[in-house]
Amino acid sequence: MKIGKYNIKVLQTANFALDGGAMFGIIPKPLWQKTNPADELNRVTLSANCLLLEYDNKKILVDTGLGNKWEEKSKSIYNIEQNEIGIIETLKQYGITVDQITDVILTHLHFDHTGGSTRIVDGKIIPTFINAAYYIRKKNFNWAMSPSERDRGSYIKDNFEPLAKEGVIKLLNDDEDFDDEISLINIHGHTFGQQLIKISDSSDTILYCGDLLPFSSHLHLPYIMGYDLQPLVTLEEKKSILAKAADENWQLIFEHDPLVKCATVKRTDKSFSIKEIIEVK
Repeated sequence: MKIGKYNIKVLQTANFALDGGAMFGIIPKPLWQKTNPADELNRVTLSANCLLLEYDNKKILVDTGLGNKWEEKSKSIYNIEQNEIGIIETLKQYGITVDQITDVILTHLHFDHTGGSTRIVDGKIIPTFINAAYYIRKKNFNWAMSPSERDRGSYIKDNFEPLAKEGVIKLLNDDEDFDDEISLINIHGHTFGQQLIKISDSSDTILYCGDLLPFSSHLHLPYIMGYDLQPLVTLEEKKSILAKAADENWQLIFEHDPLVKCATVKRTDKSFSIKEIIEVK
């Protein structure tokens, strides 16, 4: 895929599992299991689909997956399936080493989006991408450093505190974008200060949907995660963004969908649905 000057790859770095009820909120299981079947523990499968943007010497990573700093108990709870060191091994398949990544844009700091941002070397947790700057909204960083009791478990500080200590985090204000082709859309329903990555040129647009639309099945407006801090805000954000995506034929990349990585969307009578599935590598 190519938009403007950027060549774009979708990297499937891991599969893991979360409770199906939590992933679909108030939607009854007989409905959501049609598209996302649950296992014997009521867990549905998620992918950690990261994005790689390349232009000249620029190699930009969007989100970093789960990383490899997991104890066996947590691996079992989340049914984590990945390469030995996740994002690192996935990049090697494309001939890219950690020191070649120039920038890392993080949608937000939940553990399944930023786990690969740090790694353990000689017993110390250090930034994985030693030559990269890491971009995150200031609002989300501040929230992650002092989350509520409700969502504290979603933030693992070993994934981002070492970045701050090493001085490689770039905290962005709400009105800041990355460059003239990569804009950052602020949303606050799932967590405060999440940023969606929109890549555009004069004719095409790709939107990396983060946790606004984890699965393609979340195109249905009422399908909203139980994890979301402000579900009614999520609903309004979905209405606004999906209307633009349908009208302007955006390609949407679903960060957690193990089957549908990318699609265009269309309006239905009361909601939105897939218009065309786009094959990506």
